[in-house]
Order: sequence, then C-alpha cells, then structure tokens
Amino acid sequence: MLGALNRHGIRAVHATGSKSFTLTLRDNVEKVNRRAARSFSYFNSYTHATPHDIDVLICDEAHRLRETSDRRRHFDGPRQGRPQVQELIEAAAVPVFLLDEHQLVRRGEVGSVRLIHDAANDMGVKVQQIDLRHQFRCGGCPEYVTWVEQLLGLGWEHGPQPWRPLETFELYVARTPAGMEDFLRAKQDEGRTARMAAGFCWPWSDPLADGTLVEDVQIGDWRRPWNSRAEREKNGVPPSSLWATHPAGFGQVGCIYTAQGFEYDYAGVIFGEDLVWRGEGWQANRQANKDSQVNGAPRFGELVRNTYRVLATRGMSGAVLFSKDPETNHMFERLGIPLLSGRGSRGWR
Repeated sequence: MLGALNRHGIRAVHATGSKSFTLTLRDNVEKVNRRAARSFSYFNSYTHATPHDIDVLICDEAHRLRETSDRRRHFDGPRQGRPQVQELIEAAAVPVFLLDEHQLVRRGEVGSVRLIHDAANDMGVKVQQIDLRHQFRCGGCPEYVTWVEQLLGLGWEHGPQPWRPLETFELYVARTPAGMEDFLRAKQDEGRTARMAAGFCWPWSDPLADGTLVEDVQIGDWRRPWNSRAEREKNGVPPSSLWATHPAGFGQVGCIYTAQGFEYDYAGVIFGEDLVWRGEGWQANRQANKDSQVNGAPRFGELVRNTYRVLATRGMSGAVLFSKDPETNHMFERLGIPLLSGRGSRGWR
C-alpha cells in the first residue's frame, strides 16, 4: 500500500508502535533508497504534527496504540496529553488503521475498533471499516489461525479442537526443545527460515562485555540464550530489532517483543509455565511470568493467551509447539498433532 501510493505521487507514511518492526523496515529499505527510509515512523511521532500534513498515514499494528504519546506520568497519576489516536487521525488527510485485537499483549496497549470509531466520531470524521478476510500469514491458511484461536480460547464458542492436517501448513508437537531445534535447523539447512520463540518465563540478561549471550532459557539440560538486548550488532550477534530477519538469529530464543510483526517459514513456540492446561481449561500463572509489563496487568490471562497466539502464527509454512509443562504438552498430543519423537523425528518432510 505504501509503495503504490507513493508511486502515484500521494505522500504516504507508515507508522507503528514497534521499535523492532520499524528499525527492520528502515534497515531493509535503506539498502535501496536512503530517503525512502524516512517513510517509516512511530505512533508517538505526531504529537506536534501539522494537521493533514500527510496525505495518507498507514498506522500498522494499531492494536499497539497507547492512551497518549506522553511516556511520563505526572504525580504518580495517569499520563497526560491528547489521546494518541486523535493525534494520528488529525495528522493525515486519510489515516488508515490496520489492527488485530487478538494481538494485544502488553499492559497499556489500547488499540481497538471501538476506540478508533469513538475517537473519529468525537472529531466529526467518518469511518469506513473494512474487514480483511484473507491473509498471507500461515500459508494463507485461515483454518490454522482459527484452530490456534480455538486452542487458546480466543473469540470462539468451542475450545481446543482436534488437529486436521492441512495441505498448505505443517504442525508438529515436540517432546523436547532439542527435538524442536533439530527440526528447525534441518529446515534452515534446506534454505528455509526458522526461529524459536518463547513465553517470557525466564530472566533476560544483558550481553556480556564481549557480546556473548547468557543462556537464560533453561529446560532440563537444554540451554539457549534469549535474543540480544543490545541495540547494535557485536561479534556477529544481531541486535534485538533484527533477530527475526538476521541469519544469525537462529539458535537464540525470541520473545513477543522481537517476534510480533514478523514472519518466517517455520516457527518454534515454547510455552512456559505462565499458561498451563489443567483438567478442561487453561490456567494463567502470574508468578511464572518474568515480564513486569504484563504480569501485573488486570487482564493477565487474556494478554498471555494473546502472546502465544501471536508466537504460534509467525510461521508461513509450519510450526512446532512445545510446552515445558508435561500435562500441557500431553494435551497437544491428544489433539492429534503429529509428534517429533525425542531428538529424532516422525512425519518430517
């Protein structure tokens, strides 16, 4: 959309609330056209914008809108300033909001269809709502996305459903994280892209002085580092914003902050103990979650289920699920998901 509009002489700008997403877009575009990289901005960049200075403002991942663009709190009270959604609506002749309400994963994110409608109505702006029924994600396979949402109890009457094999998407369950990693490495060796990501259930250390990453994610004798928290590449380790696209990102475990907004061919998803299956339903455990931005949120259970929904839908061709909690992993197997046995495989293609 951005490219098509600019080619027709319409001044269009892309905005998002994701640092990783924006920096990755800029990094890729700068290789071709340095000036074009200026077309990528952040939601909080329009506090003092001239009204309607932009023809079209594409607000991508608008579920990540904040209440205001002011990061400060005054006298321990709420943030001050105009609503961020109003700033964005006023900044362009035509603001476009793209959002998925099942991707709300952090405390403080308020983007919703209702929020945009209410703000526009208050400003006397007409809204045209377009529901996108088709997608490229997950092999263009809406059946898989629906299955994940049912699995996690998000917006569907029925809960987890038996897995039915699909022609355009592969799904497996691993009994060990090592088995998952071996499968994904084999895909990498075939020339595909693959990443492992996990719920935020382990501490996240800063890199050592030489850039070496601490192996924080530990499950039995399997240990791997989170992706780097650094802003720059060091000794071949990519910065956090480029984990999903840099070739050296494989072998590190990404989290929601570095995976959201990106796709790769095969997604490995490690469920931590912040979301476990007990009896006939999910139980969310704040104590197992290490993310201070989430574990204190009033809607913790919804946010953590949304997090795993995002991680499980990053794969374009396939996904592998693994839960540190044995009962939860056994539930995956009972749904009929093909099993990767130990460090070997069954059903590999």
